[in-house]
Amino acid sequence: QVHLVESGGGLVQPGGSLRLSCEASGRTRSEYAMAWFRQAPGKEREYVSAITWSGGSTYYHYSVKDRFTISRANAANTVYLQMNKLEPEDTAVYYCAAAFGGIQAHHFEYEFWGQGTQVTVSS
Repeated sequence: QVHLVESGGGLVQPGGSLRLSCEASGRTRSEYAMAWFRQAPGKEREYVSAITWSGGSTYYHYSVKDRFTISRANAANTVYLQMNKLEPEDTAVYYCAAAFGGIQAHHFEYEFWGQGTQVTVSS
């Protein structure tokens, strides 16, 4: 089992930045990919970004590419999502997820989930 806890959400003005963190505990000695998803009210869950254990491969949704950066510090069992140039459309609950092995193609292939952190982009 891997337990995930997100932090770093909040209220930010359009054009601003936030950095989300997700700390893993439990079975962290196994190699696992980590990902960020988001869900806005009335919308489907959206696959935002993902990163392999080594950090050598990443995935970004087209709407956040060039604005968001995913990274991880395995020594700290933590993955980060640096979000720049935030837009009102980025408002959502952001969830961290983990899966043993490589980056997964679908949300249902991620076995472990955090509780989510709210990001609100508004003036």
